[in-house]
Amino acid sequence: MTAPLRLCIHGSKGRMGQALIRCAAEDPSLQVTVETDAGDDFEAALGSCDAVIDFSATHITASVAKACADAGKTLVIGTTGHELPERELISRAAEKIPLVFSPNYSVGVNTLFWLTRRAAEILGPDFDLEVVEMHHRLKKDAPSGTARHLAEILAEVRKLDYVEAARHGRAGIVGERTENEIGVHALRGGDVVGDHTVIFAALGERLELTHKASSRDTFARGALRAAKWAATRPPGLYDMQDVLGLKAES
Repeated sequence: MTAPLRLCIHGSKGRMGQALIRCAAEDPSLQVTVETDAGDDFEAALGSCDAVIDFSATHITASVAKACADAGKTLVIGTTGHELPERELISRAAEKIPLVFSPNYSVGVNTLFWLTRRAAEILGPDFDLEVVEMHHRLKKDAPSGTARHLAEILAEVRKLDYVEAARHGRAGIVGERTENEIGVHALRGGDVVGDHTVIFAALGERLELTHKASSRDTFARGALRAAKWAATRPPGLYDMQDVLGLKAES
């Protein structure tokens, strides 16, 4: 019998950390051997695991990635909102270890990514593009990593630069909508786990693709699946599309 994959859940006291621990207990191929959070000696804990799932805080992701790379531990990153310098450090760590870095670990959301690309390719330039997301009142970053990735997919298909094309809300006399803008709108309130809608609007018709999450267990199970998949792969930077085998279909 194959030994279970030993996991370190970093950010274990948070909502996602608790969901990961709960869901991992249901999978006999996994064993949470160490739980770490703010104030714990993360580097010392690495000796007790094979892989790390990090849902802690965006500002410490780079140090987590470096520690995992130095220790040769598989890493799954679940935090979002990283800027370019942090992304570069993550890429550098992936030269040494298998590292999964994805804006969302839900199987349904990753299907939404795939559908969004296909819809944008099929519908063409006559459709205006808007992305709307809603999350709970405690979420710190906006737009969500998922919403940004959806907009990045749309920008890539249209051959646009995301930073230049994104319109984060509109206020005042902004003029008519241009052909080369992608609206990205973040709503916050209550205990919403995560809702995302991509809107394709043309004259006379509108297509909307929507995913709604009602439980964090959805993301937890996806991240656990990513950890098991990555543990069998060579060093490299992967995302959930790789885990699900959707890259070949893109």
